[in-house]
Amino acid sequence: MNVRRSAAVLAATAVIGAAAPAVAASPSPTPSVALPSGLYGSTDPTYDGVWRQSLALLAQDTVGVEPAGKAVDWLTGQQCANGAFAAFRADPAQPCDAKLMVDTNSTAAAVQALAALGGHEAAAEKAVGWLTSVQNADGGWGYAPGGASDTNSTSVVVGALAAAGKKPAEVVKGGNSPYDALTKLALPCAAGGAFAYQPDKQGKSSANADATAAGVLGVLGEGLAAGAGKEADAAVCADAGYPGPRQAAANGAAYLAKAVAKDGYLISVLPGAENQPDYGNTADAVVALAAQGGAEQARKPLTWLQHHAAAWARQNGPAAYAQLVFAAHATGTDPRAFGGTDLVAALNATGPAPQATDRATGGLQREDSDDHDGAEDSDDGFGVWWTVGVFLVAGIGIGFLISGRRKRQP
Repeated sequence: MNVRRSAAVLAATAVIGAAAPAVAASPSPTPSVALPSGLYGSTDPTYDGVWRQSLALLAQDTVGVEPAGKAVDWLTGQQCANGAFAAFRADPAQPCDAKLMVDTNSTAAAVQALAALGGHEAAAEKAVGWLTSVQNADGGWGYAPGGASDTNSTSVVVGALAAAGKKPAEVVKGGNSPYDALTKLALPCAAGGAFAYQPDKQGKSSANADATAAGVLGVLGEGLAAGAGKEADAAVCADAGYPGPRQAAANGAAYLAKAVAKDGYLISVLPGAENQPDYGNTADAVVALAAQGGAEQARKPLTWLQHHAAAWARQNGPAAYAQLVFAAHATGTDPRAFGGTDLVAALNATGPAPQATDRATGGLQREDSDDHDGAEDSDDGFGVWWTVGVFLVAGIGIGFLISGRRKRQP
């Protein structure tokens, strides 16, 4: 999961150029639509509006912040009559039609946020109903309805099912559950135990760090804001045909642990560009490692993020701040003192002021300002465009992000 999830960004590939370093990247394009006052972030929401809003609200709830009513209303207002969500609807008053591209990632992220906030059971249930209606026969989901199942999409839907009180193992299509789809996307230990995003056109599957972080959470039945699992020794990869969900999680965690062992971060790779740290995927890896084997297993990448991720988050906005909040939550780290950055205050400043904030000192403190502070917020400026390049290079059509996300190695 990160600011990568909006695979609909592929529609804008004509404007993609060479990738720039993550912290030095230019912001995403100036909004082509008027920004709603309830929306988090100050850049064009066309490809990630629902994703970044959902992550922002989920992160706020995770740290005890009561979001602004209009921020929640904006999200619920994006839902179509059939329960699905698109990446962004500029005019929610207009009914959804066949031309509107709804997707599983936006819908599943919205479910996780609305379920966490409470009081939106009908909207969440309708969204889950739509998700189950577009489940593939292998038990998984693609980004778009009918698209080939991929690890990232299937995993974020698993998180939505669990958040809505469903048992993912019992959500079956063609005799297969989401866990069946995910374990078939898990690679053997000869490939490190990673997850593939999905097979390429020749049917070959390749290790993918982004998909692996998502896949670990998916086979554990966890959502974006997973907490720490039971403390365990470092995960070890073990082959046994298709692994069961628990072993697939351990195998994926072993792959991630090895990937961050040297430097503490995952690498992003694009042809023609120098290798560089992948902040979003590293944050996702922290959550996955902690969920699988406890906070101590994520200590090294967490420490690296605390020292290095502040500038990335400032540039990439609400979804990036949310990812770091999730990393802090999964490891029991104070998000208000994350390497010298108050992630909660920074996230709150990217949108309408919350109704109340549960400060570390205790008690609820009212927030009176309703201003949008976009001075240090460029949302998915790097993450979205970077993701597009990776998906193009990998030859993967719509069918993520991501964040973010919101979904990465070729």
